[in-house]
Amino acid sequence: MTLAARGVVAGYRRGVRVLDGVDLTVEQGAVVGLAGPSGCGKSTLARVLALLHAPWAGAVEIDGVRAPGVRYRAPRELRTAVGVVFQNPRLAADPRLPLREIVAEPLLATRGRRDPALEGELHDRVGLTPELLGRRPHEVSDGQLQRACLARALVLRPRYLICDEMTAMLDASTTAALVGVVAERAREGAGVLAVSHDEELLAVWADRVERPFVGVPG
Repeated sequence: MTLAARGVVAGYRRGVRVLDGVDLTVEQGAVVGLAGPSGCGKSTLARVLALLHAPWAGAVEIDGVRAPGVRYRAPRELRTAVGVVFQNPRLAADPRLPLREIVAEPLLATRGRRDPALEGELHDRVGLTPELLGRRPHEVSDGQLQRACLARALVLRPRYLICDEMTAMLDASTTAALVGVVAERAREGAGVLAVSHDEELLAVWADRVERPFVGVPG
């Protein structure tokens, strides 16, 4: 059971490749680090694997099933198999919603109903107090908002979790707390792709570190 990129070629401007035949596999229950210098294509590969960006060539496979498209062109069972946490929580969260509603967004969008028991479990896991849950993004710190974004990524119980520079804007204590939550989810069976330029963090966090970008321009 794996999340895999098979010969992925991708970019944003016609004729300019960011990824050129990249292969990567994330096994369930493993934390795979993705390393490389800034501009090498780490975030692009993360978006391709999360079914947010269509590759020009190659494929994404989720547990042996080739994704036929991205976003809402992909079947719901494939889209919801992968959760993602982005680097900047302020760009990823609706500023109008309190943190409690941010966490619940995927449940309401895919199932039309909430799951109070699961939401409460995730609130506790990531360290969101009842007082924080009632605040909107502009009323909390980056670390507090990223806690909500991680809980949101986990609320559908995805089989795979992509953390794209999740800790880049966080202090050391919040980084340790959220990495601990993700590591616990991996022990429960989820596959994790940890994208980071922080080699020291990946050495502690990941079971192995992949660097598939040799020869790719920044």
